[in-house]
Amino acid sequence: MTIRVLIIGCGDVGSECGRQLLNDQNQDKDRTQDVEIIGVRRNAAKLPEAFTRISADFTDAESFISIIKQQAADFVIYSAAASQHDEAGYRSAYVDGLNNTLSAIAHWPQPPKHIFFTSSTGVYHQADHGWVDETSATEPTRFSGAIMLEAEQLLANSGLPSSAVRFSGIYGPGRNRLINAVKAGKGAPAEPLSYSNRIHRDDCAGVLAHLIQLTLLGKALDSCYLASDCEPAPLADVTDWLAQQLNTELTDFSMGRMAGSKRCDNRRLLESGYQFKYPHFRSGYASLLKECSANKNES
Repeated sequence: MTIRVLIIGCGDVGSECGRQLLNDQNQDKDRTQDVEIIGVRRNAAKLPEAFTRISADFTDAESFISIIKQQAADFVIYSAAASQHDEAGYRSAYVDGLNNTLSAIAHWPQPPKHIFFTSSTGVYHQADHGWVDETSATEPTRFSGAIMLEAEQLLANSGLPSSAVRFSGIYGPGRNRLINAVKAGKGAPAEPLSYSNRIHRDDCAGVLAHLIQLTLLGKALDSCYLASDCEPAPLADVTDWLAQQLNTELTDFSMGRMAGSKRCDNRRLLESGYQFKYPHFRSGYASLLKECSANKNES
């Protein structure tokens, strides 16, 4: 029996999730099920060769639906990214694209076992340094958070088994903005206090793979998961630590305050059995710094 996982908007996180699912399959000598990863993106040539690769644009409704309605799968991960960071770009990617996906799924002979929507902690409005979880109020003031929340509701109202996975700030290979800023002597001020929340790319993928495995084991999933590492930290602590690791002196503390200031509680995810590969920023960034050093030495 083959489990088909369809990843719409299969970029960095989606590709890593597919790789992890295939690796888990290859390491399970007693497996009774094979996994097929169907990756969908505008340029499918960028996808891993081990995937079934499909070129399609989720913003082109007619063409996209005609392609996806022929790709019935057991699981769907909708992991789109906006090509333009304005209200129109967000609505096109997260609401219209998801709606096109649901329209295509309606043509399948049977619905998927579960659909996952990769959302964002941008749906939270809190800025009082307090804790938020899946039950916290969501009253976003920015268009990005409001549109994400609208997409979550669209999926919840579809009648299909689904979960929104709210990722905090994603970092990882190729996402070196903060490292590069610290290298240039830029850091965050200690005051006003500004908590930051993050999750490594590998854990983003790991969370999605974990939830798929739970479903295959017959476990019921919640409709929402907050996916962030185990240690929210003031941004100043993060940049100070990076400066120490890089042996860099911070001279510019004009780094802007992040949107809001809250602490993300990942207890629901931990209680589901997920174990973080990088439970805090120090472990994740240490891995990145080691990788950057190795790449520098190779060049």
